[in-house]
Amino acid sequence: MHGEAYHHKAKKSLGQNFLTDQNICRRIVDAIAPGPTDTIIEIGPGQGALTGFIAQAHPARFSVIELDDGLADRLEGAYPDIEVIRADALRFPWESLNAGERCKIVGNLPYNVGSKLIWDIVSRVQTLDRAVFMVQHEVALRLTAEPGCKAYGGLTAWVRNFADTRYLFKVPPTVFRPQPKVDSAVVAFVPRPVGEWPRSPQALDRLIKMLFQKRRKQLSNILKPLWSQEIENWFASQGISPMARPETLSPQQFLELSALI
Repeated sequence: MHGEAYHHKAKKSLGQNFLTDQNICRRIVDAIAPGPTDTIIEIGPGQGALTGFIAQAHPARFSVIELDDGLADRLEGAYPDIEVIRADALRFPWESLNAGERCKIVGNLPYNVGSKLIWDIVSRVQTLDRAVFMVQHEVALRLTAEPGCKAYGGLTAWVRNFADTRYLFKVPPTVFRPQPKVDSAVVAFVPRPVGEWPRSPQALDRLIKMLFQKRRKQLSNILKPLWSQEIENWFASQGISPMARPETLSPQQFLELSALI
């Protein structure tokens, strides 16, 4: 499979950069830890760099989501026991997984869609047991950032209301074909209990986008049209100055404030 698929021409439109380093592949698969009772979904398997190692663990159910028909054909031929879903992961109905067993999701995500996919998956898959994704290094830093630092942003505040994140390791451009111009990194996600998820994700989404679209402005200025005594009391109870900027709020504080807006 690896030798035959190596000549597949990467499609820039699909953000394809094929991972070729076997040691890194093993480290990613070790992080997702596939077992014989697991349901595994791999996003964008490409030439099967991770697929082969996952298949060797003989999970109870193994599905891959691949948009490229040529690569999907090769995967079906090389791994007849796995389910190949020919689909765009951005349009995949992630909520459909909630009717099944708990699952683990893994993938080397294209840089151009990685943030959006993670935003959707962590907030829609209630049966998620664990996820491990390789993303652009800059995105990995945002996913694992703490409040108050430059990397902390809307993606951080959203994801951390649904899952805890952990930066695992950095991946250099030299292990891909073709080589990207930037570093990558692998991040692990452990979902929070569904009972702790936001009761109104829509309100949280609105607040995060409202504040981080004007992240250089003070919170009191951004929220001026919505300001109320209740909001003022909340700031006082949290010990936060209304003159602070959005990146000073923790994910939990974003959640609490969204309930007042």
